[in-house]
Amino acid sequence: MKTVHPLPDEASVVPVRQPLITVEKLTVDMPLGRSGSSVRIVDGVDFTIGVGERVALVGESGSGKSLTARALMRLDRLAKLSGRVDFDGTDLLKLSDRDMGKLRGSSIAMVFQDPMSFLDPLMTIGDQVAETLRIRGIGKAEARKRALAVLDELGVDRAAERLDAYPHEFSGGMRQRVVLAMALVGEPRLLIADEPTTALDVRVQDQVLDLLDDVSTRRGLAVLFITHDLGVVAGFAERVMVMYSGRIVEDGEVASVFAKPSHPYTQGLIKAVPRIDQDLNTLYAIPGAPPPPLARPSGCPFHPRCDQRFDRCGVDLPALQPVGMSRVACHLLDGKGA
Repeated sequence: MKTVHPLPDEASVVPVRQPLITVEKLTVDMPLGRSGSSVRIVDGVDFTIGVGERVALVGESGSGKSLTARALMRLDRLAKLSGRVDFDGTDLLKLSDRDMGKLRGSSIAMVFQDPMSFLDPLMTIGDQVAETLRIRGIGKAEARKRALAVLDELGVDRAAERLDAYPHEFSGGMRQRVVLAMALVGEPRLLIADEPTTALDVRVQDQVLDLLDDVSTRRGLAVLFITHDLGVVAGFAERVMVMYSGRIVEDGEVASVFAKPSHPYTQGLIKAVPRIDQDLNTLYAIPGAPPPPLARPSGCPFHPRCDQRFDRCGVDLPALQPVGMSRVACHLLDGKGA
Protein backbone atom coordinates (compact mmCIF):
# COMPACT_ATOMS: atom_id res chain seq x y z
CA MET A 1 0.00 0.00 0.00
CA LYS A 2 1.35 3.44 -0.96
CA THR A 3 2.68 5.66 1.80
CA VAL A 4 0.52 8.73 2.44
CA HIS A 5 2.36 11.53 4.21
CA PRO A 6 0.40 13.66 6.70
CA LEU A 7 -1.04 16.91 5.45
CA PRO A 8 1.21 19.90 6.18
CA ASP A 9 0.45 22.47 8.85
CA GLU A 10 -1.21 25.58 7.44
CA ALA A 11 0.88 27.74 9.75
CA SER A 12 4.16 26.57 8.16
CA VAL A 13 6.32 29.49 7.01
CA VAL A 14 8.00 29.33 3.57
CA PRO A 15 10.95 31.69 3.10
CA VAL A 16 11.01 34.26 0.28
CA ARG A 17 13.73 33.29 -2.20
CA GLN A 18 15.60 35.04 -4.99
CA PRO A 19 14.28 33.80 -8.38
CA LEU A 20 16.47 31.26 -10.16
CA ILE A 21 14.22 30.48 -13.11
CA THR A 22 11.26 32.53 -14.33
CA VAL A 23 8.90 31.13 -16.95
CA GLU A 24 6.62 33.54 -18.82
CA LYS A 25 3.84 32.59 -21.26
CA LEU A 26 5.52 29.31 -22.17
CA THR A 27 3.76 27.39 -24.94
CA VAL A 28 4.69 24.01 -26.39
CA ASP A 29 3.29 22.97 -29.78
CA MET A 30 3.92 19.46 -31.10
CA PRO A 31 3.63 18.47 -34.79
CA LEU A 32 0.85 16.17 -35.97
CA GLY A 33 2.52 13.64 -38.26
CA ARG A 34 3.48 15.01 -41.67
CA SER A 35 0.43 17.22 -42.09
CA GLY A 36 2.31 20.39 -41.18
CA SER A 37 -0.23 21.19 -38.46
CA SER A 38 0.46 21.09 -34.74
CA VAL A 39 -1.32 20.73 -31.40
CA ARG A 40 -0.76 22.95 -28.36
CA ILE A 41 0.13 20.81 -25.33
CA VAL A 42 1.31 23.54 -22.95
CA ASP A 43 -0.65 26.77 -23.15
CA GLY A 44 0.80 29.97 -21.68
CA VAL A 45 2.42 28.74 -18.46
CA ASP A 46 3.90 31.25 -15.97
CA PHE A 47 5.86 30.40 -12.81
CA THR A 48 9.03 31.10 -10.86
CA ILE A 49 11.33 28.81 -8.88
CA GLY A 50 13.59 30.42 -6.31
CA VAL A 51 17.16 29.57 -5.40
CA GLY A 52 17.09 26.38 -3.31
CA GLU A 53 13.28 26.13 -3.52
CA ARG A 54 11.46 22.80 -3.85
CA VAL A 55 8.38 23.08 -6.05
CA ALA A 56 6.00 20.27 -7.01
CA LEU A 57 4.12 20.18 -10.32
CA VAL A 58 1.05 17.96 -10.05
CA GLY A 59 -1.90 16.90 -12.18
CA GLU A 60 -3.40 13.90 -13.92
CA SER A 61 -1.57 12.08 -16.71
CA GLY A 62 -1.68 14.06 -19.94
CA SER A 63 -1.87 17.46 -18.26
CA GLY A 64 1.45 18.60 -19.77
CA LYS A 65 3.70 18.30 -16.71
CA SER A 66 6.56 16.40 -18.34
CA LEU A 67 6.48 18.44 -21.56
CA THR A 68 6.68 21.63 -19.50
CA ALA A 69 9.75 20.31 -17.70
CA ARG A 70 11.37 19.06 -20.91
CA ALA A 71 10.74 22.45 -22.51
CA LEU A 72 12.86 24.13 -19.82
CA MET A 73 15.80 22.03 -21.04
CA ARG A 74 14.74 22.07 -24.71
CA LEU A 75 14.89 18.29 -24.93
CA ASP A 76 12.21 17.78 -27.60
CA ARG A 77 13.68 18.84 -30.94
CA LEU A 78 10.34 18.66 -32.76
CA ALA A 79 8.59 20.89 -30.23
CA LYS A 80 7.93 24.52 -31.15
CA LEU A 81 8.48 26.67 -28.06
CA SER A 82 7.48 30.26 -27.44
CA GLY A 83 7.48 32.58 -24.45
CA ARG A 84 10.43 33.21 -22.15
CA VAL A 85 12.44 30.96 -19.83
CA ASP A 86 14.80 33.18 -17.85
CA PHE A 87 17.44 31.19 -16.00
CA ASP A 88 19.58 33.45 -13.84
CA GLY A 89 19.32 36.28 -16.38
CA THR A 90 19.58 34.20 -19.57
CA ASP A 91 16.60 33.40 -21.82
CA LEU A 92 17.06 29.70 -22.54
CA LEU A 93 14.72 29.80 -25.55
CA LYS A 94 17.06 32.23 -27.32
CA LEU A 95 20.26 30.23 -26.83
CA SER A 96 21.88 28.33 -29.68
CA ASP A 97 21.73 24.53 -29.50
CA ARG A 98 25.43 24.51 -28.64
CA ASP A 99 25.10 27.00 -25.77
CA MET A 100 22.00 25.21 -24.46
CA GLY A 101 23.96 21.96 -24.51
CA LYS A 102 26.56 23.53 -22.23
CA LEU A 103 23.90 24.38 -19.64
CA ARG A 104 22.38 20.89 -19.55
CA GLY A 105 23.94 18.97 -16.72
CA SER A 106 26.05 21.88 -15.50
CA SER A 107 23.24 24.31 -14.62
CA ILE A 108 20.01 22.34 -15.08
CA ALA A 109 19.74 18.56 -14.87
CA MET A 110 16.88 16.07 -15.07
CA VAL A 111 16.07 12.75 -13.42
CA PHE A 112 13.71 10.53 -15.37
CA GLN A 113 11.10 8.15 -13.99
CA ASP A 114 12.23 4.79 -15.39
CA PRO A 115 15.93 4.28 -14.64
CA MET A 116 16.17 0.92 -16.41
CA SER A 117 15.06 2.34 -19.75
CA PHE A 118 17.15 5.48 -19.27
CA LEU A 119 20.43 3.68 -18.51
CA ASP A 120 22.48 2.19 -21.36
CA PRO A 121 22.74 -1.57 -20.71
CA LEU A 122 26.03 -1.73 -22.63
CA MET A 123 27.87 0.98 -20.66
CA THR A 124 29.33 0.61 -17.19
CA ILE A 125 27.86 2.61 -14.34
CA GLY A 126 31.07 4.59 -13.94
CA ASP A 127 31.18 5.59 -17.61
CA GLN A 128 27.53 6.66 -17.58
CA VAL A 129 27.88 8.84 -14.49
CA ALA A 130 31.11 10.36 -15.83
CA GLU A 131 29.76 10.95 -19.35
CA THR A 132 28.42 14.45 -18.61
CA LEU A 133 31.86 15.51 -17.39
CA ARG A 134 33.66 13.87 -20.30
CA ILE A 135 31.46 15.76 -22.78
CA ARG A 136 32.53 18.98 -21.08
CA GLY A 137 36.19 18.12 -21.67
CA ILE A 138 37.14 16.82 -18.23
CA GLY A 139 39.80 14.10 -18.30
CA LYS A 140 38.89 10.45 -17.80
CA ALA A 141 40.65 10.03 -14.46
CA GLU A 142 39.15 13.19 -12.96
CA ALA A 143 35.67 12.37 -14.29
CA ARG A 144 35.87 8.89 -12.80
CA LYS A 145 36.99 10.35 -9.47
CA ARG A 146 34.00 12.73 -9.40
CA ALA A 147 31.63 9.93 -10.43
CA LEU A 148 32.84 7.84 -7.51
CA ALA A 149 32.41 10.78 -5.12
CA VAL A 150 28.79 11.41 -6.09
CA LEU A 151 27.91 7.69 -5.98
CA ASP A 152 29.38 7.58 -2.48
CA GLU A 153 27.40 10.68 -1.53
CA LEU A 154 24.19 8.99 -2.68
CA GLY A 155 24.81 5.86 -0.66
CA VAL A 156 25.65 3.35 -3.40
CA ASP A 157 27.16 0.34 -1.60
CA ARG A 158 30.78 -0.44 -2.48
CA ALA A 159 30.76 2.34 -5.07
CA ALA A 160 34.46 1.98 -5.92
CA GLU A 161 34.02 -1.73 -6.71
CA ARG A 162 30.82 -1.16 -8.71
CA LEU A 163 31.99 1.57 -11.07
CA ASP A 164 32.66 -1.12 -13.67
CA ALA A 165 29.35 -2.95 -13.12
CA TYR A 166 26.43 -2.76 -15.55
CA PRO A 167 22.86 -1.56 -14.88
CA HIS A 168 21.37 -5.08 -14.77
CA GLU A 169 23.58 -5.80 -11.74
CA PHE A 170 21.81 -3.09 -9.69
CA SER A 171 18.43 -3.16 -7.96
CA GLY A 172 15.70 -0.69 -8.96
CA GLY A 173 16.50 1.59 -6.03
CA MET A 174 20.23 1.54 -6.78
CA ARG A 175 19.57 2.27 -10.46
CA GLN A 176 17.55 5.32 -9.44
CA ARG A 177 20.52 6.45 -7.32
CA VAL A 178 22.74 6.05 -10.37
CA VAL A 179 20.38 8.17 -12.49
CA LEU A 180 20.38 10.79 -9.74
CA ALA A 181 24.19 10.67 -9.64
CA MET A 182 24.28 11.29 -13.41
CA ALA A 183 22.19 14.41 -12.87
CA LEU A 184 24.17 15.69 -9.87
CA VAL A 185 27.73 15.02 -11.00
CA GLY A 186 27.79 18.27 -13.01
CA GLU A 187 26.72 20.23 -9.88
CA PRO A 188 23.57 21.85 -11.35
CA ARG A 189 21.61 24.59 -9.58
CA LEU A 190 18.19 23.28 -10.68
CA LEU A 191 17.19 19.61 -10.63
CA ILE A 192 14.06 18.50 -12.49
CA ALA A 193 12.77 15.19 -11.12
CA ASP A 194 10.13 13.67 -13.42
CA GLU A 195 8.16 11.19 -11.28
CA PRO A 196 11.38 9.57 -9.98
CA THR A 197 9.52 7.27 -7.55
CA THR A 198 6.79 5.95 -9.88
CA ALA A 199 8.36 2.60 -10.79
CA LEU A 200 9.60 1.84 -7.26
CA ASP A 201 8.02 0.01 -4.34
CA VAL A 202 6.93 1.98 -1.28
CA ARG A 203 10.04 1.29 0.81
CA VAL A 204 12.39 2.36 -2.00
CA GLN A 205 10.20 5.39 -2.77
CA ASP A 206 10.75 6.66 0.74
CA GLN A 207 14.51 6.08 0.44
CA VAL A 208 14.68 8.06 -2.80
CA LEU A 209 12.62 10.91 -1.33
CA ASP A 210 14.81 11.04 1.78
CA LEU A 211 17.86 11.10 -0.48
CA LEU A 212 16.45 13.97 -2.58
CA ASP A 213 15.55 15.85 0.58
CA ASP A 214 19.04 15.41 2.02
CA VAL A 215 21.03 16.20 -1.12
CA SER A 216 18.91 19.24 -2.10
CA THR A 217 19.29 20.67 1.42
CA ARG A 218 23.06 20.12 1.58
CA ARG A 219 23.70 21.47 -1.92
CA GLY A 220 21.18 24.33 -1.78
CA LEU A 221 19.62 22.80 -4.89
CA ALA A 222 16.36 24.03 -6.40
CA VAL A 223 14.05 21.13 -7.34
CA LEU A 224 11.08 20.93 -9.70
CA PHE A 225 9.39 17.70 -8.63
CA ILE A 226 6.81 16.29 -11.06
CA THR A 227 4.32 13.85 -9.61
CA HIS A 228 0.68 12.83 -9.43
CA ASP A 229 1.09 11.67 -5.81
CA LEU A 230 -0.09 14.39 -3.44
CA GLY A 231 1.22 12.40 -0.46
CA VAL A 232 4.73 12.87 -1.85
CA VAL A 233 4.08 16.59 -2.31
CA ALA A 234 3.04 17.01 1.32
CA GLY A 235 6.27 15.45 2.57
CA PHE A 236 8.77 17.04 0.17
CA ALA A 237 7.79 20.32 -1.49
CA GLU A 238 7.47 23.88 -0.21
CA ARG A 239 5.21 25.05 -3.02
CA VAL A 240 2.82 23.24 -5.33
CA MET A 241 1.60 24.09 -8.84
CA VAL A 242 -1.51 22.28 -10.09
CA MET A 243 -1.71 21.72 -13.85
CA TYR A 244 -4.75 20.86 -15.93
CA SER A 245 -4.98 20.59 -19.71
CA GLY A 246 -1.70 22.40 -20.32
CA ARG A 247 -2.30 25.31 -17.93
CA ILE A 248 -1.46 26.13 -14.30
CA VAL A 249 -4.78 26.41 -12.43
CA GLU A 250 -3.44 26.87 -8.89
CA ASP A 251 -0.05 27.81 -7.44
CA GLY A 252 0.69 28.34 -3.76
CA GLU A 253 2.47 27.20 -0.62
CA VAL A 254 1.87 23.53 0.09
CA ALA A 255 0.49 24.15 3.57
CA SER A 256 -1.99 26.75 2.32
CA VAL A 257 -3.14 24.79 -0.74
CA PHE A 258 -3.61 21.56 1.20
CA ALA A 259 -5.46 23.27 4.04
CA LYS A 260 -7.75 25.34 1.82
CA PRO A 261 -7.59 24.50 -1.91
CA SER A 262 -9.26 27.17 -4.04
CA HIS A 263 -9.68 25.64 -7.50
CA PRO A 264 -12.37 22.94 -7.85
CA TYR A 265 -9.82 20.69 -9.60
CA THR A 266 -7.36 21.01 -6.71
CA GLN A 267 -10.19 20.33 -4.29
CA GLY A 268 -11.00 17.14 -6.20
CA LEU A 269 -7.38 15.96 -6.27
CA ILE A 270 -6.99 16.43 -2.51
CA LYS A 271 -10.37 14.84 -1.81
CA ALA A 272 -9.26 11.78 -3.80
CA VAL A 273 -6.17 11.18 -1.60
CA PRO A 274 -6.82 8.10 0.62
CA ARG A 275 -6.75 8.92 4.34
CA ILE A 276 -6.25 6.60 7.28
CA ASP A 277 -9.56 7.75 8.80
CA GLN A 278 -11.49 7.23 5.55
CA ASP A 279 -13.80 4.37 4.55
CA LEU A 280 -11.91 2.63 1.72
CA ASN A 281 -15.24 1.55 0.20
CA THR A 282 -16.15 5.16 -0.57
CA LEU A 283 -12.99 6.53 -2.20
CA TYR A 284 -13.63 9.71 -4.17
CA ALA A 285 -12.75 10.13 -7.85
CA ILE A 286 -13.18 13.21 -10.05
CA PRO A 287 -15.85 12.30 -12.65
CA GLY A 288 -14.91 12.16 -16.31
CA ALA A 289 -11.43 12.46 -17.83
CA PRO A 290 -9.13 15.29 -18.93
CA PRO A 291 -9.82 16.47 -22.51
CA PRO A 292 -7.31 15.55 -25.23
CA PRO A 293 -5.39 18.61 -26.51
CA LEU A 294 -7.20 18.50 -29.86
CA ALA A 295 -10.61 18.54 -28.18
CA ARG A 296 -10.31 21.12 -25.42
CA PRO A 297 -13.69 22.66 -24.60
CA SER A 298 -14.30 26.39 -24.83
CA GLY A 299 -13.92 28.44 -21.68
CA CYS A 300 -12.37 26.74 -18.67
CA PRO A 301 -11.09 23.31 -19.76
CA PHE A 302 -12.17 21.80 -16.43
CA HIS A 303 -15.78 23.00 -16.58
CA PRO A 304 -17.30 19.78 -18.09
CA ARG A 305 -16.10 17.90 -14.96
CA CYS A 306 -16.74 20.67 -12.42
CA ASP A 307 -19.68 20.44 -10.02
CA GLN A 308 -19.43 24.20 -9.30
CA ARG A 309 -19.59 25.45 -12.90
CA PHE A 310 -21.91 28.20 -14.13
CA ASP A 311 -22.61 29.74 -17.55
CA ARG A 312 -19.47 31.86 -17.82
CA CYS A 313 -17.23 28.81 -17.26
CA GLY A 314 -18.12 27.40 -20.67
CA VAL A 315 -17.39 30.68 -22.47
CA ASP A 316 -14.42 32.55 -20.95
CA LEU A 317 -11.00 31.13 -20.16
CA PRO A 318 -10.12 32.20 -16.59
CA ALA A 319 -6.80 33.95 -16.05
CA LEU A 320 -4.40 33.03 -13.25
CA GLN A 321 -5.07 35.68 -10.58
CA PRO A 322 -3.74 36.37 -7.05
CA VAL A 323 -6.01 34.94 -4.36
CA GLY A 324 -4.56 35.45 -0.89
CA MET A 325 -1.01 34.03 -1.00
CA SER A 326 -1.78 31.84 -4.02
CA ARG A 327 -2.60 32.22 -7.71
CA VAL A 328 -5.80 30.61 -9.00
CA ALA A 329 -7.50 30.43 -12.40
CA CYS A 330 -11.22 30.16 -11.62
CA HIS A 331 -14.23 32.38 -12.28
CA LEU A 332 -15.62 31.50 -8.85
CA LEU A 333 -12.85 33.60 -7.33
CA ASP A 334 -13.01 36.68 -9.57
CA GLY A 335 -12.76 39.79 -7.44
CA LYS A 336 -11.54 37.91 -4.36
CA GLY A 337 -7.84 38.51 -4.88
CA ALA A 338 -5.73 40.09 -2.16
